[in-house]
Formats: sequence, C-alpha cells, structure tokens
Amino acid sequence: MNILVINAGSSSLKYQLFNMENDSVLAKGKVERIGMDTAIVTHEPADKAEAREVGEILEHTTAIRKVLEMLLHAQHGVLGAIEEIDAVGHRVVHGGEAFKSSVLVDDEVKREIKRLFDLAPLHNPAAMLGIAAVEANMPGVPQAVVFDTAFHQTMPAPAYLYPVPMALYRKHKVRRYGFHGTSHNYVSERAAVFLGRPLEQLKLVTCHIGNGASCAAIVGGRSVDTSMGMTPLEGLMMGTRSGDLDPAIVPYAMGKEDLTLSEISSMLNKHSGLQAISGLSSDMREIVEAMEAGDRNAKLAFDMYEYRIRKYIGAYAAAMNGLDAVVFTAGVGENSALLRKAVCEQLSFLGIEFDEEANLTGRGLEKRITKPGSKVEVLVIPTNEEWMIARDTYALVKH
Repeated sequence: MNILVINAGSSSLKYQLFNMENDSVLAKGKVERIGMDTAIVTHEPADKAEAREVGEILEHTTAIRKVLEMLLHAQHGVLGAIEEIDAVGHRVVHGGEAFKSSVLVDDEVKREIKRLFDLAPLHNPAAMLGIAAVEANMPGVPQAVVFDTAFHQTMPAPAYLYPVPMALYRKHKVRRYGFHGTSHNYVSERAAVFLGRPLEQLKLVTCHIGNGASCAAIVGGRSVDTSMGMTPLEGLMMGTRSGDLDPAIVPYAMGKEDLTLSEISSMLNKHSGLQAISGLSSDMREIVEAMEAGDRNAKLAFDMYEYRIRKYIGAYAAAMNGLDAVVFTAGVGENSALLRKAVCEQLSFLGIEFDEEANLTGRGLEKRITKPGSKVEVLVIPTNEEWMIARDTYALVKH
C-alpha cells in the first residue's frame, strides 16, 4: 500500500510518499510560495535525480496537481498511475477535545476541524486547503487526519486546566492542549526500543527542540504534561516565540507602546524568543556562531534558551516522581551538541553522567549520550512525524 503524506501550510506544502509494504520512502518534496507566480517545487525521488521547477501556483489544488505530476513524471516519477496511491494522510495541528486519535476524513470531521479554526488560525485552515485539494485531484481516495494535539489528550485535569474561571473552559474550551504530539509519540516509542525496555515501564521527558519547541512528560507511553498550552506560544523560549511570561505583560506593553491585539500577538509569536534577545537571528546555528565570536547578546539568548529547557526537564522529573530517560529530537535537539551539553551537564543531580565524546559523534543517528551506568539515560533520536502519519493512515484504511 502506498500512502501519500501531506503537511500543508498557508503558502507551502510538504509531502512524502511511503510504500508501507517495505517501510520505504519512494519520494519526498515541497511546494513553496503558493499564491505566487514564482512558486518553487522541489521533488526528491528515492533513486533518481532531484527535480526543481519554478512557476505560477496560485492555490493548493494546483500545488497538489503539481505534486502528482512529479510523482508520475517520466524521468523523475516513482508511480505509473495516480491509482497507485491508496490513501492520503494529513497533519492537522489542532484537534481540540474532539479528536483523541487519528481519524478518516468525512463531512463531520471536516466540520469539526473548521470549528477549531479559532484555536489554530494559521494552521487548521491550511490543512483544510490540503484536504480539499486532494478531494479535487483524487476523488474517492481515502484521507486520514493525524492531530498534533491528540497524543496529549491523556493529560489529567490538573495538568491541562488553567486556574481561571471554569466558565472559560466550559464555554470556550480554554485549556492546555499541547502540540508536537506526533513527534513526542514517535520518539518515546523509539526510546523504549533503543533501551530494550517496555514503554509501559518508562518515565520519559521528550524534548522536541526546533524553531518551535516543547517538552513532554510521558509515563508508560502516555503524555501526562507538556509545555505548550492552548496555543503553541506557551512553554519554552523558541526561535521567534516568547514562551512563558507574566500575562500582565500583555496589557502593560499594549498600554505603554499603544499596541493593538494583533500587534501584541505578532510581537509574542514572531518577534520574540532567540530573535528578540540576540537581535540577530532565530536560527540556533547563527546564534552559536555569533556567541563563539564573542557576541554577548547571542550568549544571553543561548543561556536563556538552555535554562528554560533544563528547568522544564527538572519540573517534569518532579511531576512524574522519577525519570528514566531524557530524549532530544527535532532540528536543534538533534543537531546542537553544544546545547545538549549545556543542558545535561547541569542535570547531574538527577544522576545524569554525560558522555561528551558520544555527544559529538553519530550525527543523524539514534544514540545514547550518557556513560554506562548513568542513572538517567539521555538519548538523541531523530524524529519522523511523516512516518507516524503514514502508519496511522495505513492502519485506519486497512482496518
């Protein structure tokens, strides 16, 4: 069975085509700058040369059509006919309380995703565009949706509720939902396999550290707390997002700077985090380069970023009353040996015995970066959200 996985953004679309019989990726790629006459299509077939095109792609239906053309292309394609795609899986950021697992798309599912637009105004509408585009280009092909929030629906009420009037929860569903759930789920399962221990017996803190970042406390394979909240703004300091702050800052800053709600939201989501403190970049690679060259603001940004990750790991160890392993994943978590070292060396009180040599080797591989006998293990596990989406889609369609 071939599963096409789509991650649609407002002006971009990423895709991967999986052969589920042998767990292989047949092709992957992306469409950027949708809505412009200079849209870029990049297609990477598994055993053929990469293809790249620039041209007009004004909406998602055309983008999906272009993806299908690439998959069927005489030189760069990997399929003989569209009918060889058995199902399509979509990443959807917000499932609210309605979706505790992945589901096949039907009219009621689409209505519910639309009802959640207010909770994820940048992401859920884009996902719906992807679903509609597949319907237009591949009528009758089963589609599944996999939600970032679903994995965290196992959180208990003390973890997901906010200490505000309950009317806000009852009427407007104001609560913590958490995100990156597909990634946290994947790396927790892989951690159990790597350690050779049943997932049901493990207490893990998984750290998805990229431009967006979150930590999760996972007991027996179930999320019991996570750092992102009702929206992806809460929690860790991120590339351009503030993470946790005193909520009174919002009305105070609005009054002092004469900001609108839209402007304060933009400030906290797009002009804060590493970008704001360094005054340089939201990219950790550039932060580290500037820090090593003596830039004090870059050093401050790095230190604040690391401190908040370390603080959440400690908090979640306390919340779970124990800790077996910490897992780093995503762009920064997988690739910044310096960040991992800074975090781990100051968690020795937990019984972490950091292995600097292991930390510096084996890039891109699953690995242990603690010494033999370390009471708490630290692992680096590359995430694979697309595979999880394909796996869930395959299971739903097959059964």
